[in-house]
Amino acid sequence: MKKKIPLFERIAGKVISATGSSRASMIAMGAIVVWAICGPLFNYSDTWQLVINTSTTIITFLMVFVIQKSQNKDSKAIQLKLNELIAATKEASNRLIDVEDLSEEELDTLHKFYFKLAEETGKQLELKQSHSVEEAMSNTKEKLGTK
Repeated sequence: MKKKIPLFERIAGKVISATGSSRASMIAMGAIVVWAICGPLFNYSDTWQLVINTSTTIITFLMVFVIQKSQNKDSKAIQLKLNELIAATKEASNRLIDVEDLSEEELDTLHKFYFKLAEETGKQLELKQSHSVEEAMSNTKEKLGTK
């Protein structure tokens, strides 16, 4: 059964896809060139300037909402994926699930903690050092409950 996607989401997805293309950029550039060429025909009048100003303002105003909708959806999906990784990883702290709901002050406190942890880790490990294949295999077996 195919799930029904709300109308605004379908439209926003199509608009984002279309406006993020090379073709859309070329059309926008073409419109500006046509507008500029028309300048001498309209004696660079106030109406000539008003056409481009009004057009770009309306398009920008509408695109803000479409882009914000898309960003919110993407952000929520990424947060859910990260939450799943945290929840599924035995060593990870479940306190970080939904960390995006914390206050700015709480986030700053966590940031300072992890910054300090990263500094300490950096002192102990070389940047180019990696985990061994054996260690990765062991972690995978442990997660799967096999030894």
